[in-house]
Amino acid sequence: MRRLRWVPVFLLPLTLLVACSSASEEELRDWMVQQKSQTFPKVVPLSEPKQFKPENYTETTEFDAFNPKKLTLALRKDSEQASSNAALLEPELARRKDPLEEFPLDTIALVGSLVRGGQPVALVTVGKLLYQMRLGDHLGQNYGRITKIVETEVTLREIVQDAAGEWIERTASLQLQERSK
Repeated sequence: MRRLRWVPVFLLPLTLLVACSSASEEELRDWMVQQKSQTFPKVVPLSEPKQFKPENYTETTEFDAFNPKKLTLALRKDSEQASSNAALLEPELARRKDPLEEFPLDTIALVGSLVRGGQPVALVTVGKLLYQMRLGDHLGQNYGRITKIVETEVTLREIVQDAAGEWIERTASLQLQERSK
């Protein structure tokens, strides 16, 4: 019996919503049609295009793209750069590669250093193997040669190609890697 008392309380708002929904939907559609008929878009007209005015070509003596002197200078400069590149890279190509030159520099980790016979020695790992490296040893894939070993860093001289394809020297380094516990 108690349940039946509450039924009219729930049914009354429900019937009102159903009754209002069809009427308000029709009013909404009428309002949208009215608004659409009253709205006019504002179109800004385009400006007239500028008239193209062709220019006559006049040969100038200031710059000649096919001047033989300029071509000779450019070829001489290219040959000088090629010979300097060859002088930089030739010794690297003539020597036997060290085992650690097949690994990228970012896969080699410096884990320590020591002094043996008065000379600094760097301890590096590749994978799970430990290697001792001295000044002048090579490592990394860019013809890297060790130039300095200090307690926390190994400095290398690498030979790489720049954006223009020229071989240049650059400095790279390995920092001491501390093990996480």
